[in-house]
Amino acid sequence: MDFKQRREHFPTLRGDDPPVYFDNACMTLKPQPVIDAIQTYYNEHPSCGGRSVHRYANAVSRKMAMARRNMSKFINSSSPNEVIFTKNATHSLNQIAHGQTWQEGDIVLTSDREHNSNLIPWLQLEKEQGIDHRVIPSNADNTFDMEAFEAMCSEAGDNLRAVSLPQVGNLDGVEFPIAEACKVAHDFDALMIVDAAQSAPHMPVDVQALDVDFIAFSLHKMLGPSGMGALWGRSELLEDMRTISAGGDTVNWSEYGRMEWASAPHRFEGGLGNYAGVLGTGAAIEYLTDIDMQKIHDHEVKLNHIVSNGVRDLSGIDIIGPESADLRGGICTMLVNGQDSHDLAVILDEGTNCMVRSGMHCVHSWFRSRGHEDGSLRASFYFYNTEEEAKYFVDSFQEIHAALF
Repeated sequence: MDFKQRREHFPTLRGDDPPVYFDNACMTLKPQPVIDAIQTYYNEHPSCGGRSVHRYANAVSRKMAMARRNMSKFINSSSPNEVIFTKNATHSLNQIAHGQTWQEGDIVLTSDREHNSNLIPWLQLEKEQGIDHRVIPSNADNTFDMEAFEAMCSEAGDNLRAVSLPQVGNLDGVEFPIAEACKVAHDFDALMIVDAAQSAPHMPVDVQALDVDFIAFSLHKMLGPSGMGALWGRSELLEDMRTISAGGDTVNWSEYGRMEWASAPHRFEGGLGNYAGVLGTGAAIEYLTDIDMQKIHDHEVKLNHIVSNGVRDLSGIDIIGPESADLRGGICTMLVNGQDSHDLAVILDEGTNCMVRSGMHCVHSWFRSRGHEDGSLRASFYFYNTEEEAKYFVDSFQEIHAALF
């Protein structure tokens, strides 16, 4: 089944005048099987999984276990028990960061264009526990500066405790050399933590091949329900990690003065679960498993070329990141000098039926450090978007540009 045929699976893309939805880096649209899975939970077995033993609960438990197994296969982890369901990538990264035992002076390295989800937890730990958070500068074209990274690792020496990087940047779609960075981090016995929120939906992700220690991602960016994320970690690291959500299901037993922690994943999934969300997640992963993830990436790059070529030579327009769309995946982020990005997004939506993201995309640190207070426009693509949509967006944007400049 080709990508155009799959558009029929998405209720929001049916009808005579569907939107040109280019806000996929924020959230993707949902296919009918995901919607059906959520509705089935509420209509047929709205019960507690993993707790009660009646048939409703058993149905939920079986489907949850299957969703975890499918997720494990999707990222090629060695065991389903290494997969933890969370609320989103932010929740996952906070669990990783706050679940470790830190010493004052421990050094953590991140890039200079992190989503707040992979920046704020480290700033919080720096303030509260005395870790030393340091920022790796990028190359002039926003690609990863491996030489600077290696130098900073050497400077940190035995104090280097963790490196936390995105696999793909949400600012500009640039891919980071995670496998290579991981080798360097491990040479210093540091943890390698990966924010995969912008990679897991768009390209193959193999945790064993990458040799990383933790990854975090959100399901709402990959066809799944809102309020669902995932955390993967090596089994031995999960056993040593503290939970940030202690309570129901996180222990094997408890008494007034003591208790015994459950093993992963249950230790980290405290409280009543988002069962409808987990079942919707299972349906989303099944749907994506039926698609060649590399073909998704290649299709997005093709669309990015169309949009990039159509806007890059317009006056006052600067594309963030490398010039070639080949290096920016499925994201084209534009600085529009002298114009408020939110105003432009509203004009595109109301005037042309094109939906994009505006603002600083939760990368305030990058924009503010460079004086880009008006933010930017970000067009981001997915497999259900078409070349015709990309060309229409370019035509629409050029018309708006001609009226404003």
